[in-house]
Amino acid sequence: MSTIAIIAIVVGAVIVIGLIAWFVSRGSADKRRAQARELRGKADERRIGAEQRNAEAAEKEARAKRAAAEAEEHRRVADRELEYAGKEAKQAQRVDPDR
Repeated sequence: MSTIAIIAIVVGAVIVIGLIAWFVSRGSADKRRAQARELRGKADERRIGAEQRNAEAAEKEARAKRAAAEAEEHRRVADRELEYAGKEAKQAQRVDPDR
């Protein structure tokens, strides 16, 4: 074989090996891109779910605060009624001629 033929075979082999390496690495990069897209999708789903649960918890907290405020107001009204009833009972004892 001539030297030119050997050089041509070596150059051809290098080119073929280079092309194979390029296609393999390209396929690997495509797989990694697909995996990254999948991971981003899962992360987005998890984030959306967490945001929804957070909003639901905030609504429940707001309802609980409103209920507590209403209960406190009812307690204050009941305390005033008890106080007024006690005053009326004392007044009734003072006014009652049988006592």
